[in-house]
Amino acid sequence: MSVVTDCIFCKIVSGEIPSQKVYEDDLVIAFHDITPKAPVHILVAPKEHAPVSVADITPENSHLATSCLEALAKIAKNEGLTGGFRVISNSGPDAGQTVDHLHFHLLGGKKFGPGFGI
Repeated sequence: MSVVTDCIFCKIVSGEIPSQKVYEDDLVIAFHDITPKAPVHILVAPKEHAPVSVADITPENSHLATSCLEALAKIAKNEGLTGGFRVISNSGPDAGQTVDHLHFHLLGGKKFGPGFGI
């Protein structure tokens, strides 16, 4: 498994930094965002560091993104997001990505408008 020592998500995966975990399996970890933008704001990430963003997904590592999406569906159900939810993945600095480790934001618990703003 690829781990980067200065990556905050890798430190969460290793237990070096505590988190409010809501889900974990062999490939994926999910935890509450420390600066939530919605009543439910959970970050879902592969435990492995690569890929860094959606732009880096390849046939060799796409199973990690798929595992995250499968976990997202389970988490949304467990969180009671029956009316819907939003999934966002920022890719690169121009999109607002602040942690260089593939991750998805699961947002819910309120009605969102039709735009992309949170």
